[in-house]
Amino acid sequence: MMSEMPIGVMMSAGWTLDQLRQVRDLGFDNVQIHAPYEDVLEDDSRRSALIQDIRSVRIQITTVFAGFSGESYADIPTVRDTVGYLNPSMREERMRITERISDFAGALDVGKVAAHIGFVPDDPDHPDHHAMVQCVRRLADYCGRNGQDFCLETGQETAAALDHFLKTLNRENVGVNFDPANMILYGSGEPIEALGIVANYVVSVHAKDGKGPPGEGQLGTEYPLGSGDVGMDRFIAKLKQIGYRGPITMEREIPDWDRKVRDLVQGRKLLESLM
Repeated sequence: MMSEMPIGVMMSAGWTLDQLRQVRDLGFDNVQIHAPYEDVLEDDSRRSALIQDIRSVRIQITTVFAGFSGESYADIPTVRDTVGYLNPSMREERMRITERISDFAGALDVGKVAAHIGFVPDDPDHPDHHAMVQCVRRLADYCGRNGQDFCLETGQETAAALDHFLKTLNRENVGVNFDPANMILYGSGEPIEALGIVANYVVSVHAKDGKGPPGEGQLGTEYPLGSGDVGMDRFIAKLKQIGYRGPITMEREIPDWDRKVRDLVQGRKLLESLM
C-alpha cells in the first residue's frame, strides 16, 4: 500500500524504459507516464511488449496522460489551436486515441487517465463549450467502463470556470489533476486560492513551479521547485488542509534529462522538508 502523499515523478513525452528504471533506482516508487505515441497504441504486438516492459520495471503507474501529435505549447494562441480537443478538425480522432489510451492504462491496471483538454469557453452558450461538455462526458464514460477516472489538468481556465465546467459535466469519475504552476504559467489565477475552489475534485497533483507570462498571449516559464512563484510551502499546507492524501508527482519540463534528474532529487528534498 502506498504511503500518505508519496513523492513521484511525471515521465513526460518521449520517456524511455532506461529513464523509468533510473527513476525507480533513485528511490521513487510511483510515476505518472505520458501515453505511448499513436503508432505504438495501434500496433498490438508493440503495445503488448511495452506493457510487459513497463511491468518488469516494478514501479507503480498512478496516471497515464494523453497527448497527441501536433500539439504545441509555444504561446497561448498556439495552445488554443493545437492542444486537446477544442479544435473540431482534430476532436474525433483525438477522442478515439484517448479511448485507446484508456485501454492501454487498463492493461496496466492504472485507474486514472488525464489530459489537457484544451481551452473551454467560459460562456456556457458558446457552441464550443457545449461540444467540449459532450466530448469530456464521452471520454469519462469510456474511462468509467474501464474502471478509471478521467482527470482534467489545470491551467487553461480559471478555477471558477473549471469548477462550473465540472459541475456541468455531472460525471462522478471526472476529477482534477491540479498543477499549481500551470495557473501561473497561463495567467489563470493564484494557485493556492484555485486549489481551494476545486478541492472536491482533486484526485492527483503535480509539484511544479514557475513564473508568469512576460506579455499578453505568452506563456510563463517553468522553474525548479522552490524557485518560482507558487510557494511550495503554502501548496503543501493547502493540500493537507483539504485532506489530499494521494501522490505528489513532480514535473520538470526541460529536455536535458541529467539536469532534470538533479532538479527532481533536489525537489524531493524540498518536499520532504515541507511534509
